[in-house]
Amino acid sequence: MIAKLKGRVDTLKESFLILDVQGVGYLVHASRETLSQMQGGSAATLWIETVMKAEQLVLYGFATELEKSCFNLLVTVQGVGGRMGLALLSIGNTPRLLQAIGAQDATFLTQADGVGPKLANRIVQELKGKVHKLGIVDGGNSPSEPPVQQEALSALLNLGYRRTEALQTLEAIEKETPGESLEALIGRALKALALTTKALS
Repeated sequence: MIAKLKGRVDTLKESFLILDVQGVGYLVHASRETLSQMQGGSAATLWIETVMKAEQLVLYGFATELEKSCFNLLVTVQGVGGRMGLALLSIGNTPRLLQAIGAQDATFLTQADGVGPKLANRIVQELKGKVHKLGIVDGGNSPSEPPVQQEALSALLNLGYRRTEALQTLEAIEKETPGESLEALIGRALKALALTTKALS
């Protein structure tokens, strides 16, 4: 079983990367959070979860041990496979996701592609008592308010934008100018999305 890989990032795609380890290219599926930390041509170390699927080895890679542990916790829930686990890890950083589970914030989980209210509720019900094992305070007694980015995403979805493009746009803005107000964040996102649409037309 492959547990860890060190090499050079050969190729970066939306949902996976190819890691060159001494001339051997490993295709590794990863979350948006992990992929955002990778750079083409740069050295990288990934924690690996190896899964046998349809007589093939599928590799899931993680930038941190915590993210890998969270993934392994998520896939214990019926209906959550590897791809779904990565989708959940892609809606925010790992501590935020675990906090949401501990606080039974199922709405936060529905931001992941393919996760509806029923599955989100099942996840928080089954895992709410387990997140503390990963060293994350569950915060179940005092759920936090949704972050500005989550509210902005909801607004963009209501305007008809696709979840993936809206989330990627918001994350890019947050990295460039963190701490934007809700109004400013939505305004900048709308301008960026309009430019993208125009470029594709």
